[in-house]
Amino acid sequence: MSPGSSRRRRTRPGLDWLRHRVPTRAVDAAAYLQAFVLSGVVTVLLTRAYLKAAGYPQLGGGGLHVAHVLWGGLLMTAGLGIAMIFLGGGPRMAGAIVGGVGFGLFIDEVGKFVTTRTDYFYAPAAGIIYGAFALLVVLTQAVRGRTRLTPDERTANALDMVLGGVPGGLTARRRAAVLQLVRGSGPATEEAVVRLLDAVPRREPPPVRFWQRWAARGRRVVAWLTARRWLIWPVVVYLVVEPVVTVVAVLVDGVTGELDQQREWGAVLGTSVAALITAVLSVRAALRLRRDPADAFRLFKLALLVDLLFGQIFNFTVNQFGAVSALAVDLLLLGVVTAEHRRLCRQAPPAD
Repeated sequence: MSPGSSRRRRTRPGLDWLRHRVPTRAVDAAAYLQAFVLSGVVTVLLTRAYLKAAGYPQLGGGGLHVAHVLWGGLLMTAGLGIAMIFLGGGPRMAGAIVGGVGFGLFIDEVGKFVTTRTDYFYAPAAGIIYGAFALLVVLTQAVRGRTRLTPDERTANALDMVLGGVPGGLTARRRAAVLQLVRGSGPATEEAVVRLLDAVPRREPPPVRFWQRWAARGRRVVAWLTARRWLIWPVVVYLVVEPVVTVVAVLVDGVTGELDQQREWGAVLGTSVAALITAVLSVRAALRLRRDPADAFRLFKLALLVDLLFGQIFNFTVNQFGAVSALAVDLLLLGVVTAEHRRLCRQAPPAD
């Protein structure tokens, strides 16, 4: 027996103990996190829009002010309670949405809790809010891309789906998902799950809701846009020109003295640094387009991620929620660049 194999055998019991101590991961964890993030983002935008339209009213009187951070805490508690009390993926999704709304109301008032004067209009608050949601999006993508469930975890998730369908039944799609999860877990396990499915009543799929139709149309529009070949070169030109123009504009404002009127110097510096990094990556990508287009679009994607995860935090601080339009443009560009990068990678010859 080789020393290496002996070392592996000695460490295996410890790894088995660690694996059994780690909680079982949910197969739909990314979907729950995504619902939490989306409901939180929508809540912040709607809250800011309503308060601005209504002239920032205050609930209370006689020296009392019921801030909406309290409603946020209440809804986060309600969302957590829904997920703890009820079984099944439906209640978990409902808990994620309710909790996301509560988190949106909570984080919207972050300016009051990071300033001594409890300033709701504290300029960096918008950047803090954006940064919090950006980190949650990164977490969601990490869970979505790296969740490799073990056979035991797949079986546990399949049984959870089956048990959640006992009261109201399971649709054909849900049954297929259960069988897909237990595939490869062994004949005994597969046979036992099939018997359990036979004992669960069947249910017709629910009617398509209006928001599902709109979401499907939105996905089709995005897919259509990302598949247009004529859109690639305008996107490339924009990715090269826009950060360079931003850096030049900051330099011109510094020379002419316009920056002296800017209150958020740190945010302006952060925006400038992010634009400079994005410009360097985009120019380098443009120079590699002819020689290695797949690597060029990898660099374009990296440039956009730098702007989304770093530059936009300072952009929201400088421009407040007026930066939402720039964020939407970045997300559209990221979709186009990602689709083109995947297409080029599929067409690339396999490595030796």
